[in-house]
Amino acid sequence: MTIDRIIRSARINAGLTVKAAAEKCGVAEQLIKAWECGVAEPTNEQLAALRDVLDMGGCGVPQPDIPEIDSGESYSAQLMTEYKQCMDEGLDITEYEELFKAAARLPMNEARERIADTIYSAVASATVRSDYEYCEPERLCDIKRCREKAPVKKTPDPAALESKIIGAWYGRICGCLLGKAFEGIRTEELIPVLKATGNYPMHRYVLRGDLTDEMIEKTQFCLDNGSHIDELDHAPSDDDTNYMVLYQELIAKYGRGFTSRDVMNFWLSRQARYAYFTAERVAFDNAVKGFAPPDTGRYKNPYREWIGAQIRADYFGYINPGDPEAAADMAYRDAVVSHVKNGVYGEMYFAALIAAAAVESDMREAIISALATIPQKSRFYANVMQIVRQFDGGVAEEECFAGIHERWDEHDGHGWCHVLSNAQIVIASLLYGGGDYGKTICRAVQTGFDTDCNAATAGSVLGMMNGIGSIGDEWTAPINGRLDTQIFGVGTVNIDDRAALTLEHIKMA
Repeated sequence: MTIDRIIRSARINAGLTVKAAAEKCGVAEQLIKAWECGVAEPTNEQLAALRDVLDMGGCGVPQPDIPEIDSGESYSAQLMTEYKQCMDEGLDITEYEELFKAAARLPMNEARERIADTIYSAVASATVRSDYEYCEPERLCDIKRCREKAPVKKTPDPAALESKIIGAWYGRICGCLLGKAFEGIRTEELIPVLKATGNYPMHRYVLRGDLTDEMIEKTQFCLDNGSHIDELDHAPSDDDTNYMVLYQELIAKYGRGFTSRDVMNFWLSRQARYAYFTAERVAFDNAVKGFAPPDTGRYKNPYREWIGAQIRADYFGYINPGDPEAAADMAYRDAVVSHVKNGVYGEMYFAALIAAAAVESDMREAIISALATIPQKSRFYANVMQIVRQFDGGVAEEECFAGIHERWDEHDGHGWCHVLSNAQIVIASLLYGGGDYGKTICRAVQTGFDTDCNAATAGSVLGMMNGIGSIGDEWTAPINGRLDTQIFGVGTVNIDDRAALTLEHIKMA
């Protein structure tokens, strides 16, 4: 039995929810979910805590053999992800392919780490292939030179702005909650669960009461994860929603002129290490080692174009309504802490899209206008336009989403969590959702991949465009206006109060 199944079986035998197990072990709920989904493995210290809490030795299954080096955080454990990432960037490293594969097959130990360091040195100095068709600069001044045009600034309607800001907050939080229950599931399990619960096509929250013991047992993904609205009286903490509040606190402390170093220092001082994942965790660790941005996002970071920066965009869009460029500039300062190239463009783009949504009534127009903030010859630009052209060309909804699955492998972590695959899902959901909040966020979740991130972003954009009145009580009522965070000194917040503070930060411009 694999470690993910061992942990899940032991937790169920102990009669604990994911939330309860996380509290007893002193870790985040998302970490328990990641272990049970097989996307990460516990360290020896974490495994010891699990054994104490879950009595894993009494489960009737063998004790797992966990290496001393955490496979989820070791650079050498992610060598094939690094290779794919380098190829995506157009780096001339084809001659190293067999070396990557050979090193990845070695036992996880210090020797493999040293070999991985040598490989990193080689790829860090690699040049871009001469036949690479994209132009993807990293400095902001170069990004602006590679844009089609400067984004247009418009003045938002003051009378409507309060509703839009409240709508954006609730739109993001409710979208995140809808997807949170299925974060990490693959669609071959998701769709049968939705059908079995009378929720296909998806149109509502999935309740814990919908799930039978048989359904939970036969599904490899952990369905009994404590993220269902009939088990909650407010919105639980999540990295997607943590960043909204964290960056509101950032603006309150440093103002609109914050720097990338301010962001990194804020990360270190206001959240625990376990609140960060993939690229953010690497950046956090690099900062502890003494690196400064943008090197925190570059050094030994195979996740540098994953979705992590994109989910941090929202607040910069909220406080710059009608000004996509200002939103994108703020997003850039944040994104380079942990990402490069398209990972950065993703945050810039969605910050700009949210800012544009505050003054646009047509979703397609907002989507196109936000593209003016990123390089025209980037992969991100091309991937957004691919979805737009399909929509314009009359491609059927199901065909469009099926195409995303054909282009991106949801069973491969690099495809599942990449900024481009998930950006396509968000854009397609916004276009084919037709302005309907419920349909839009449900489409984003039903498609799979990073379910909570995608529904949160889509919900944020649509909530900003159409205001709180466009979001039905069936979505907002279960959270009772409250949101948990993992931010030191903040805890649970009142959502309306946070929206009001957002309006104050808008006035700082």
